[in-house]
Amino acid sequence: MNPQPQRRSPRVLFAVTEDWYFWSHRKPLSDYLQKLGYKIVLAARFSRYESYLAAAGIRGIRIPFERSLKRPWQDFRAIIGLWTAVRSEHPDIVHLVSLKPILLSCLALVTHRHIHFIAAFTGMGYLFSSSDRSARWLRWCLIIGLRLLLRRPNVWIIVQNPDDLALLQTHKVGIPDRIRLIPGVGVDTSVFTFSELKFSGPCLVILPARLIRDKGIEEFVEAARKIKQSDPTIRFVVVGAEDPDNPASIESSVVDRWLRKGIIEWWGHRDDMTAVYQQARIVCLPSYREGMPKVLLEAAACGRPLVASDVAGCREVCRHGVNGTLVPPRASDELATAILNVMSSSALQVAYGTAGRRIVESEYSIEQIGQQTHECYENILSDHAGGK
Repeated sequence: MNPQPQRRSPRVLFAVTEDWYFWSHRKPLSDYLQKLGYKIVLAARFSRYESYLAAAGIRGIRIPFERSLKRPWQDFRAIIGLWTAVRSEHPDIVHLVSLKPILLSCLALVTHRHIHFIAAFTGMGYLFSSSDRSARWLRWCLIIGLRLLLRRPNVWIIVQNPDDLALLQTHKVGIPDRIRLIPGVGVDTSVFTFSELKFSGPCLVILPARLIRDKGIEEFVEAARKIKQSDPTIRFVVVGAEDPDNPASIESSVVDRWLRKGIIEWWGHRDDMTAVYQQARIVCLPSYREGMPKVLLEAAACGRPLVASDVAGCREVCRHGVNGTLVPPRASDELATAILNVMSSSALQVAYGTAGRRIVESEYSIEQIGQQTHECYENILSDHAGGK
């Protein structure tokens, strides 16, 4: 009897703008998928993480992605690079992460109807949180483009929260039975470990985010200024890199002024985020809109109480009165009040921290999110095998 031919390991080509983002947001998911037998290839702009990814078994393909819209000729080069990468790799699934890779890849491969794509939205970003007239115009152009590019039988969509799901459904983006809600990318709870809150020593309120306005940093600074008028011992810390390519980037001169006045501290980018969270008494994210905020999930896993905006993404993780407090977006007075209310009760902080860890373990661990992603892949592969 002839042996059955061995099934080739499914190959997934991820397309992400930059390698640091994949390392920060998708590396644990990639590890989980590799353990299940998937081969992972990454198309991105590479910098300091290329060697780390290679050591983790992830082969890289250089694509000259630009997150900004300032150099359209770079977008054309990226389209050519993506077309070449798919032609050479023959992936079973092309997993596109965030708006720019989704748009460019679908343009590059619009005629490749035998290749299955996942368009993974990580939040709707600046265009959907800004009230600027140009942003509103671009938003409608984007919706029309997404409707044209993604409403195809070989395109699947992943969103991270119910608000984004409803938005796509309202605007008829994608085929309804090919849209999945997978809440985030999973937290490795063995890395982001629970620790008891420390009520001796400095009191730190930490905002882990890049220096962009959409993360609510200006409101955080204003809340810090108000609180320090009555209690100058509380320290307010922003942890995250500058992001000059983002249209909502905060100028260095503005940050320097905040630092000179002693309103906040800025620790920049940190690779040791577990240690950062464990120094915090409260972790704060007054963002304008999110997909599924990884920093809130990580902080909750570490047992830290949360204060966050009552917006898409944040409200799924920060549950008002359970593991944190929700405040209206763009409201520094309410933010300051919420921080002081949580700070005033050590029992409340402990209760919030304990509940947060339980929520992450039961709903957002890498094992749960990885399994949901694997099931989505299996559906796509069986769909492909059936010739649909």
